[in-house]
Amino acid sequence: MKYIIVGLGNFGASLAEKLTQQGHEVIGIDTNMSKVEAMKERITHTICMDARDEYTVTGLPLQDTDVAVISIGEDQGGNVMATAIFKSLQVKRIISRAINPLHERVLQALGVDEIVHPEEETAERWAKKLCLEGVIESFELSKEYSIVEVKVPQRYEGKSILQVDIRKKFNLLILTTIKKLEEKSILGKTRTVTKVQGVASPEVILHQDDIMVLYGANKDIQAFLKDND
Repeated sequence: MKYIIVGLGNFGASLAEKLTQQGHEVIGIDTNMSKVEAMKERITHTICMDARDEYTVTGLPLQDTDVAVISIGEDQGGNVMATAIFKSLQVKRIISRAINPLHERVLQALGVDEIVHPEEETAERWAKKLCLEGVIESFELSKEYSIVEVKVPQRYEGKSILQVDIRKKFNLLILTTIKKLEEKSILGKTRTVTKVQGVASPEVILHQDDIMVLYGANKDIQAFLKDND
């Protein structure tokens, strides 16, 4: 996949490097030449430019870019401006960094696909989330093994865990399933809550709106996700 990372601070630089190490093409952008120079041997491409300049941004290979990550942190105005430009130029998927709740609300208003909070989330976690397309959440047990949450594929609708036989086909173990349920508060308002169903048994019936919690090797998880694209 092809990524553009705007802002090569601690989070952006780390994310760009990890994505490059996993075989992806990464363009790292920053206005600080020293940061650009520091990363030029560690990621695919580096460019010293101002992502707040729409004319300059239009020169990037945006149509070929799968994900743009706006990781500018210290300049909230610059972050919002760069995000708005990438959004207006119709990049396929935009992830932007939020510093505080107000900043997050502004980004949501711009229609950002996802928001990252580097103070709470690691670049390593995001690198995995971006590389394993279809993963909702993940927890790395080691470099080779993870626990991930994925949506139940449409073709598994109404089938039992025994019938889909993920263990045999992909060498993955379904630990549990999570359902989204509607419930009413004491004031009568309806909200959606998630409910973990307990240890999965072979008889559990899967539904498209459910989430499966899988355990296995990263390569096997990747194979499962690719098979269900």
